[in-house]
Amino acid sequence: MPDRSPTDQLRVVPIMSLGHEFISGADIPPGMTEHYLRDEQNPALAAAVRPLTGQEVDTLVKNGNTADNWANVQVNDSFNPRYIRNCEFYGLVRIGKLEEVFLEYHDMHVPVGLTNSRIIACDIGDDCAIHNVPYLAHYILGQNVILLNIDEMHATNYAKFGNGIVKVREDESVRVYMDLINECSGRRIMPFDGMTAGDAYIWSKYRSDAALMERLKQITQRGFDPRRGFYGTVGDRSVIKNCGIIKDVKIGPHAYIKGANKLKNLTINSSRDEPSQIGEGVEIVNGIIGLGCHVFYGCKAVRFVMGNGSSLKYGARLIHSYLGDNSTISCCEVLNNLIFPCHEQHHNNSFLIAALVKGQSNMAANATIGSNHNSRAPDGELIAGRGFWPGLCVSVKHNCRLASFALLTKGDYPCEMDIPLPFSLLANDTAHDRLMVMPAYWWLYNMYALVRNADKFAARDARRTKVQKIEFDYLAPDTVEEMFTALALLERWVGKAAIGAQDDAALASAGRTLLRGPVQGVDTLLVLGEGMERSRRAVVIQKAHQAYAAYRQMLGYYAVKNLLEYFAARAGATLESMKKDLAAPRRSDWVNLGGQLVLDADLAEVRQRIRQGTLADWAAIHQAWDALWQKYPLDKQRHAYATLLDLMEIPALTGAAWAKALTDAVAIQRHIADQVYQTRKKDFEDPFRRMAYSSHEEMEAVLGTPEDNAFVKRVAQSAEAFAAQVAIAPR
Repeated sequence: MPDRSPTDQLRVVPIMSLGHEFISGADIPPGMTEHYLRDEQNPALAAAVRPLTGQEVDTLVKNGNTADNWANVQVNDSFNPRYIRNCEFYGLVRIGKLEEVFLEYHDMHVPVGLTNSRIIACDIGDDCAIHNVPYLAHYILGQNVILLNIDEMHATNYAKFGNGIVKVREDESVRVYMDLINECSGRRIMPFDGMTAGDAYIWSKYRSDAALMERLKQITQRGFDPRRGFYGTVGDRSVIKNCGIIKDVKIGPHAYIKGANKLKNLTINSSRDEPSQIGEGVEIVNGIIGLGCHVFYGCKAVRFVMGNGSSLKYGARLIHSYLGDNSTISCCEVLNNLIFPCHEQHHNNSFLIAALVKGQSNMAANATIGSNHNSRAPDGELIAGRGFWPGLCVSVKHNCRLASFALLTKGDYPCEMDIPLPFSLLANDTAHDRLMVMPAYWWLYNMYALVRNADKFAARDARRTKVQKIEFDYLAPDTVEEMFTALALLERWVGKAAIGAQDDAALASAGRTLLRGPVQGVDTLLVLGEGMERSRRAVVIQKAHQAYAAYRQMLGYYAVKNLLEYFAARAGATLESMKKDLAAPRRSDWVNLGGQLVLDADLAEVRQRIRQGTLADWAAIHQAWDALWQKYPLDKQRHAYATLLDLMEIPALTGAAWAKALTDAVAIQRHIADQVYQTRKKDFEDPFRRMAYSSHEEMEAVLGTPEDNAFVKRVAQSAEAFAAQVAIAPR
């Protein structure tokens, strides 16, 4: 059949061609038929069918069925024609066994068989139930599939199933791209089935590496068969009911799709262990849906990838975006974003535009992040480290860059910001026209949330298929390096507040002396941050002395915790063997690769191998990411050892220094447990919280007590286990 002309959308075609010539001419290799790809896709059924008998044809006709040619209807030996009524068949239709059974899904019971449907050139697996499907064309169904009340379900001979490829004889202009991070297409990439957040990151980030960009495009194009004629597929035991249009969609096994308005050009991955579900009113076009995903209640998604275990709910819009694993977006608008795993975004009036969000993030109600509404140009970007949390009614404009675990209080932030201080609280002080920044806020005042978030993200990781590796710990090489940067900045800024204009070395020395002395020496100073906001107003650093001490606590705890893991993994290791194995300069060049932390030098090597062609497909690239994940624990331990030396300002670790570090770490771990409890206890002692209850007993009955809180108990137990681990550590 010739390709449809774009200027002639409606043609009058002889009925005898319906279901035939799905591909023709040069698309059929010599000696093959138009069904050769279909046979490749479904060899088992192709080998197990036979022509209808005359008696079977008579029964089918008596049951109100018709066919353009009954010779083109082929069946399994266990086929029973009594279970097919009021159907039309066109082209080659192959049907597996039909038994006298029904399929039960939840409270729905559907008899096996085919009724009231028009079936065009399809393969139907064993014991399927197809009822009221007036247009089903060029699909291969697995076993025990239910199709019920579907207006239109078909595949074209150029179906790409959401992958950003072009088929033979297709123009480049039809290729589907995703415009990530930037609205003006400068970081566009081609979506593909199996894409991780790390894949999307290297493709969208390293744009100046033209050779890498070309290789990634070639790898993706070669990773999918460009031949025309592949059928759409529905995996075993999938249920699809009460839907409008399903076109060019590849559906995995055990999927559940109900009430969708339109599904077009998609791959919906699903499995028995990780079934995906698509719900009512959704319209989804040009994308990839990962294993164990959920899309419900009026959502719209166009040109997108959803990582494994992610969800869209309640009218969410996901457009030109990658949504990382274990993420949930409800009621919001998300446009031109690359979002790493463990992102939460709820409430109908939140939106996130043109951003790189590095995971473990949360968007509060009415947060307005980016977009052209508050920038002069349409090509702005926002870069947010792990733990990004804009609070209620926050508005942030492009361009902005924020360190990990930045928490923004309610307000309109009028200027571009570059915040290098991790774990900070930002507040827009409109009364005094200044920006307030409190470094290390999470550690100082909200330990419960900080520790619980890391625990929560790991506990909620229900993925069985973990292609994208994720670092959940809030203390990791990326945040550690940010803290070293923050320490140096605090020293300089405090020194400047104390002695005025001097050279950097003098400022740092003065600031270090003050920050390591009594708190009173710093609290009287007005400490101003520099280069943190594109404005002439002041950026005030709050509680610099406490933040400086908190950062040093976190660094020491990070170092000891990871060095203890070194000993736990190596029976018989000694302090001397650890020093020998881990001795190396501290590496500051860490990259968040979609949730997985890697050394920039290692990433550069992988990029070079991609350019050279030694990593020739995405499977090989993913194996390279896995290899980096395998070496990550030792890399992190080396980093922890160097961190401890730099923190203690010693060239090598002595027994006395190690003993002090262990003692300090136990105290910090117990401080964490105590602060987790105290943070939670404050909620119970808040009079405005207690006023909702007529008595203390009622409050306890509803909320429990901080002492009985399961997470508080778990952290306390962890503190004791940590102390026991320290007690047996080599010295």
